Amino acid sequence: MIELRGIETFYWIATLGSFRAASDKMHTSQPAVSQRIAQLESGLGVRLFDRDKRGLKLTAKGQALLPHAERMVQMKHDMLLVARAQNAVSGRLGIGVAETIVQTWLPALLERLSNTFPDLVLEIEVETTPILRSHLLNRQIDLAFLMGPLGEPNVENLPLCRYPLAWVASPQLDLGPEPISLEHIARWPVITYPSSSKPYQVVRDMLVQRGVKTPRMYGSASLSMVVRMALDSVGVSVIAPGFLDKELAEERLRIIDVESAPLPDLSFTASWINGSDSYAAAEIARLAVQIAESHGYGAT
Repeated sequence: MIELRGIETFYWIATLGSFRAASDKMHTSQPAVSQRIAQLESGLGVRLFDRDKRGLKLTAKGQALLPHAERMVQMKHDMLLVARAQNAVSGRLGIGVAETIVQTWLPALLERLSNTFPDLVLEIEVETTPILRSHLLNRQIDLAFLMGPLGEPNVENLPLCRYPLAWVASPQLDLGPEPISLEHIARWPVITYPSSSKPYQVVRDMLVQRGVKTPRMYGSASLSMVVRMALDSVGVSVIAPGFLDKELAEERLRIIDVESAPLPDLSFTASWINGSDSYAAAEIARLAVQIAESHGYGAT
């Protein structure tokens, strides 16, 4: 007997590459996944997977049947969309978010989602863009708000928000009269986003081009750490000042005028893998664009 859940299990194992990943995706146990595949293979009269030292791979017959399984999974998904209202989105959804967004408009999005999709359970992961990219492509999360877009052909990217960058420092740091040259700035460490980020690389290149042979730069994925070091006068930071309203109003930090090329904006996309189960991710991505725009961080 061939059951749809067996076909779904086959699809997710083939897509994710392992029985364990499929069991996590389908919120069931690995023995249950193995049993479903055994029943499906028995019903079809063919082997779908081979195992060797390099891992799991589809048999020739499995390769031939996979497109049919994908269409059946998509048909089930489409039927569910027709059968239920949009606000009936439910289940678990993993969202990966860059900390800049956490510090600005993410709470407003979560409040909207709670009201719009009350049966949806969210799992929030706060990480850097390289880690979020890896987790999205490995299906560990369903939706990522990261510095994109991602170029993989099966990934959908929606322009999400932009943040201007600025040079920021404590008034206690004796920088001298403005505008300040990059050569003078280089007397202190420059504190910014991680070394893998575009802001870090752009600022480092600026300093090197001005003859600073070994720029002192402190990169951190923790924005609270960057802000703390700036407040403590450890150095000059390059950061998005959009979430520093309190520190700037209280004059514990200030935006400084530096003689340099314009700093690039931080540009984020909402990215997800297009597929039979991507409806909720796409809907939340579109809602996130509206929230970001309403808070003054539109993508354009």
